[in-house]
Amino acid sequence: MITTKPGIRTIGLVCVPTPDQDEAVKFYESLGFEKRTDIPFGGSYRWVEVYPPEGTAGIALAPPRPGSEVTPLETGIALFTDNVDTTHAELKVAGLDVDAEVSRMGDPVPPMFWARDPSGHSLMVVEQH
Repeated sequence: MITTKPGIRTIGLVCVPTPDQDEAVKFYESLGFEKRTDIPFGGSYRWVEVYPPEGTAGIALAPPRPGSEVTPLETGIALFTDNVDTTHAELKVAGLDVDAEVSRMGDPVPPMFWARDPSGHSLMVVEQH
């Protein structure tokens, strides 16, 4: 057990395994994210980071480890919006893979839906006021 605080202050990045980084960047840009980092590393690999227009935490669209396959997963990432119905409709019209309807479970759970990136990874979109 640690007896002193280790000095961790914030979440900086969440890494999501991504076999097609260019398609993933297009997906996140369609959500309003911006690509802030795109640099080569380790030979033929690229390190790509995308960030939402507000906040400081980003998503690293990392290539899978050599010899491994990317399996779609629930990322655990929650994206906040002021109006979940408008966001859902806009993403649906844009042809993104989103749930058919917004889920409404009642208080204290806010309205939400799931969106899936080109690799099939799911992200929760939640209304927050």
